[in-house]
Amino acid sequence: MKTIGRIFTFIIIVGGIIFAYLVFAPNTTFNAAKKHLYIRPGSEPASQQIVKQLQTGKIIDNVKVFDFLAPKMNAYKNLVPGRLTVPKHTSVYGLIKILKANKQDTVHFTIKRVRTREGLAAMMGHNLMTDSATTYMYLSNNDSLRQFGVDTFTLNTLLIPGTYNLKWEYTTGQVLAIFAAAKKGFWSRNNRTARAAALGLTPDQATTLASIVEDETMKDSEKDTIASVYLNRLRSGMALGADPTIKYALKDFDMKRILNQDLKVQSPYNTYINKGLPPGPICTPDSVTIEAVLNAPKTDYMYFVAKPDFGGYHNFSRDYAQHLKLAEQFHDALDKKNIK
Repeated sequence: MKTIGRIFTFIIIVGGIIFAYLVFAPNTTFNAAKKHLYIRPGSEPASQQIVKQLQTGKIIDNVKVFDFLAPKMNAYKNLVPGRLTVPKHTSVYGLIKILKANKQDTVHFTIKRVRTREGLAAMMGHNLMTDSATTYMYLSNNDSLRQFGVDTFTLNTLLIPGTYNLKWEYTTGQVLAIFAAAKKGFWSRNNRTARAAALGLTPDQATTLASIVEDETMKDSEKDTIASVYLNRLRSGMALGADPTIKYALKDFDMKRILNQDLKVQSPYNTYINKGLPPGPICTPDSVTIEAVLNAPKTDYMYFVAKPDFGGYHNFSRDYAQHLKLAEQFHDALDKKNIK
């Protein structure tokens, strides 16, 4: 009997060790630093959503152990729609603790260069619970956008480049409200709204002009001078004649050379045939570029063209004859490089 007792005790101890190992040992199956679990609103209980993802998402090995323990430990009691992070080496017990804590992820949503509603919708669909198609429909509806003081043309004025801390479950409207608050804060600082007004521009118009400057040059040192050229053209009633707006109108952002036939495109963004600013930004300008517009020096330059050395800088001119000579040098350089 003593022998049977010892064997039974041994089995219990070994079983306990194995069970403890299955529960407390690192149990993730992925090589990345982390994976995510998603809880979506709807009729399916959070518990079922979690188990399905564990079964198909290759997150932990011991799904059956988890499924046995989770209900008994009230793992699902506090869960609400959102996204949860599972770090590498998490144990079954550790995963249950994550679910019980219901600590929703922060999504670090970075805006750097956004051109179109399609692009913004795709970014939001990739990073947030909303899908890109639904988001695009929202962004294309002026009734939806009106509450944020924008329309489909001026939507990009809401997008101040930077990183925003969002929740995965935020709706498109909630995200735009955060963008609108950031925009308001940006223009209330450093006397920006008043400085734009001194140039005869609203904040949205200044952003639109800055978006053109943003696409004209990567050289921060000459952005203010380029801005001064466009301001001079606006004041004189001359068409802006901005090549980046042609690329935007054609939705061909990789164009290396603008041809005469391209200048005929029928679009409100064609600043060769429409005087004044286009109806909205053609990209999201950096704050440095907006500052360059607000700090534009007083010049008498009316023209500029890229230097033929392709170093990224520009030659500036006061009269058209001088500009044509400089433009010819640049076009000759394009021909020599066979840039069409």
